[in-house]
Amino acid sequence: MEKTCKITEIFESIQGEGLNIGEKHLFIRLLGCNLKCKYCDTNILDDKKTVTLTKSALFDEIKHYSANTISFTGGEPLLQSEFLKDFLSENKKSLKKKIYLETNGSLPYNLRDVIEYIDVVAMDIKLESAAGQKNDFSVNDEFLLVARDSEVFAKVVFDENITDKEILEIANLGIKHGIEIILQPKMPISKNLDMTGIFQKLYKKYSRIRLIPQVHKYLNLP
Repeated sequence: MEKTCKITEIFESIQGEGLNIGEKHLFIRLLGCNLKCKYCDTNILDDKKTVTLTKSALFDEIKHYSANTISFTGGEPLLQSEFLKDFLSENKKSLKKKIYLETNGSLPYNLRDVIEYIDVVAMDIKLESAAGQKNDFSVNDEFLLVARDSEVFAKVVFDENITDKEILEIANLGIKHGIEIILQPKMPISKNLDMTGIFQKLYKKYSRIRLIPQVHKYLNLP
């Protein structure tokens, strides 16, 4: 029986986060997530819009879009890694598009299923101070080891509660894996947030960082 995937949205828009900001992407939003971050702006359990598609049905749905990059996002797309592996192994060459994965970085074993088909990995580093749940940085480390042969960067959503210990953990991951790290202030940005001060704290420990807010929200894009 052909595998299926639960999808809540398919739409073209401008990438508003990370290193590929400003590019036109085709976003495929998959249902479900294994985390519950306080700042999440996506209804990960919204079954009202959810459609269940086979590989062939998804291919037919997206083949006419013009964007040169397909962004699998969520929720957490790696919860459906078996489907993604089957879909991409069969269709990536036909689609002739770059494959971009937006992920919370907590499922390294699922990433192994699909990494050979992924061109760009945009991995979140979740901070307890902002997300409201404890993060295991050793899992992020393992995830980055799996992703190392792709183009990979990390995104860190932060607010005024970020701790010196979290800054050290972020720096250590950057140093070990040599990745770009995007500091992304939690929206809406608090008046108490010293963005440049936090940037400088991390920069002293690891300099391959950038401070970039969610640009699509300023442009009123999805």
